[in-house]
Amino acid sequence: MRIYHSEMSKARRARTELDGGQLVPPWECPERVDMILAGLRKAGFTEMVEPAEHGLAPVLAVHDADYVDFLATCWDDWQALGREGEAIAWIWPTRTMPGRRIPSCVDGRLGHYALGADTSICGGTFEAAQASKDVALSALDHVLATGEPAFGLCRPPGHHAAVDQFGGYCFFNNAAVAAQRALDAGLSRVAILDVDFHHGNGTQQIFEQRSDVLFVSIHGDPMTCFPYFMGHADEVGEGEGAGYTVNYPLPEGTGAEVWFHVLEAAKERIRETGCELLIVSLGVDTFEDDPISAFKLSSDDFTEMGRRLGALGLPTLLLMEGGYAVEEIGVNVANVLSGMTSGVVERG
Repeated sequence: MRIYHSEMSKARRARTELDGGQLVPPWECPERVDMILAGLRKAGFTEMVEPAEHGLAPVLAVHDADYVDFLATCWDDWQALGREGEAIAWIWPTRTMPGRRIPSCVDGRLGHYALGADTSICGGTFEAAQASKDVALSALDHVLATGEPAFGLCRPPGHHAAVDQFGGYCFFNNAAVAAQRALDAGLSRVAILDVDFHHGNGTQQIFEQRSDVLFVSIHGDPMTCFPYFMGHADEVGEGEGAGYTVNYPLPEGTGAEVWFHVLEAAKERIRETGCELLIVSLGVDTFEDDPISAFKLSSDDFTEMGRRLGALGLPTLLLMEGGYAVEEIGVNVANVLSGMTSGVVERG
């Protein structure tokens, strides 16, 4: 399987995350990339490819132009004020203060465009986000050209990024950008299957009124798990998109038996809708020892995940989402790809 990766994806090195009332080093860090690459190489994946540059047009096909401009200028605007810390939102539009106008100052714009205070903006953020979507799009181009699966080692991740908001370490929604590009290339319907522990609120928001993208997510119950305010089972899409959003919220502590039962149900929904491409938002934070998640999959379970994904028989693009800096992250990613590769061989 071809692996797409860019060293520029490590340009973002944030120092601060608000967690439990303290500013701490973020769980999402550049070292994740090196740990995943090491695991892939140890497992025998040696075809590593630098992505081509794709510019901002594919991003603007799914994201608001003013939002993209904000991401491009935020760090410079923040530094121009003489601030020593990183750019973190501290006030938001709310139910009682709806924010019908976007402020001109950087603090107000941060509040408008941020989902929460968990994710800071620092030097290199915009550059890393651009590299991450280039990884996704180059991997997609390979899948569309060959029908073979490909893995995009995206960093920053993307599935929490909405049309005009960032958060959860995400700035550009890589899976959404790739799905739109595939549709623009002539496909009729694309499936995005999100297997990250945390619900892909951004992907849902981007596509919930459309029927050309089926969004299916298996995730921690938002009543107790981030991002809290989306991902319930009764969220099924709106208008033309009714029936094309499928959420499977599961309780904390969910293990492999239940998780794989739900995966089979998710696969059946994908089969029923006649999707021509599968994009997997691949979070491996369902791992039993992940520091900020609460499912109980083992490293061997990720091999089985790959086999079952491969058994769908669709051209498949896998894009990195969550899974944090624990020793097994590289093993778990490699196991998914190994399982999928064996599934492709068995079908052939």
